[in-house]
Amino acid sequence: MLKDFSLQAMIMGLLTAFVGFVSSFAVIMQGLTAVGAQPGEVASALLALSLLMGLLGILLPIWKRMPISIAWSTPGAALLTSVGIIEGGFPAAVGAFVMTGALIVLSGLFSPLGRAIRMIPAPLANAMLAGILVNLCLAPVKAVSFNPWLGLPIVITWILVFVWKRIWAVPAALAAFVVVLVLGVDLPPDVLSELGRSIHPELIFVSPHFTWHGFVSVALPLFIVTMASQNIPGIAILKANGFEPPANRLFSLTGLCSLIAAVFGAVPVNLAAVTAAMCASEEAHPDPQRRYWSALIGGVGYILLGLLSSAIIAFVALSPPILLQAVAGLALVGAFSGSAQAAFRDAESREAAAVTFLVTASGVAFAGISGAFWGLIAGAAILSLKRVITRD
Repeated sequence: MLKDFSLQAMIMGLLTAFVGFVSSFAVIMQGLTAVGAQPGEVASALLALSLLMGLLGILLPIWKRMPISIAWSTPGAALLTSVGIIEGGFPAAVGAFVMTGALIVLSGLFSPLGRAIRMIPAPLANAMLAGILVNLCLAPVKAVSFNPWLGLPIVITWILVFVWKRIWAVPAALAAFVVVLVLGVDLPPDVLSELGRSIHPELIFVSPHFTWHGFVSVALPLFIVTMASQNIPGIAILKANGFEPPANRLFSLTGLCSLIAAVFGAVPVNLAAVTAAMCASEEAHPDPQRRYWSALIGGVGYILLGLLSSAIIAFVALSPPILLQAVAGLALVGAFSGSAQAAFRDAESREAAAVTFLVTASGVAFAGISGAFWGLIAGAAILSLKRVITRD
């Protein structure tokens, strides 16, 4: 195993962990806060996620000698921002997270369930995801409107770095956020000592509360989004790079870790998509048999970053919330554009995708059930009706 180690793979692994964590932890914070998590619970969730992602990220590459990258469900966290606090508060959301983890485990153990997810028309799944992301992607514009002196530096930095080197755009925007926070916001005089006290993270157990409303409004859409936008593409990316991962086993393992993470207030753990492409490509190593080291090093990096989660959250909590939302929105621009393009590519399903997008983006809940679920139902109804009429 050690003979397969290379400096190139190590650098790519560290880059993977840094980009994966920095580019989307703001989305996780926003999503969990939206469903009622307190700062300590958010820090606990980030720590649990990072430790489990790191553990899987180390063990799976060693087991299969493949660059299997693990991530948290960033689109799932974005979904939570559109749902908001549900009946029963954060414990009910945690109950929904547990149910989501159970569904992911079942999708690996029970093949028909996995096939059912794959049968959801791709345009509708992408339209639902685009509808979930669009409001968060508007946050940078709202941040500029809130305070141009604070919002513009973040947005301009993102634009300039995006044009130069896309992969560094969000980390650069986060760096600009830190500079704006230090120079433009009145920080408490004892901020450094306060951060020092927050350096030690703590896992907080949240007793789950199971409700039908939580299942339909959170668990089911979260399961669909995680499978459709993370797990299934993660498998596809590995296959596109010449690897044959055991999909069902990986789904079950990530679902099991999601169950563990859920009771500490965390969204699901899943296969990575973007970072999977980084670790599985030639940039990790010319020899495919040695690329697994990049995913392994990435797992170590996630654990190290997770140990800093409390201090990170204590620091960003000092800023106006809209600034962190702006960073989260910038992190999701690529995901939004990709899902929107995929949703409206086919003329045959374009109207159904538009209905799914609009209902989801409205954020309106009917019968207490979130718009993401109804968007998928409405789009499926339009698509089915159109196909019946066309066939007749």
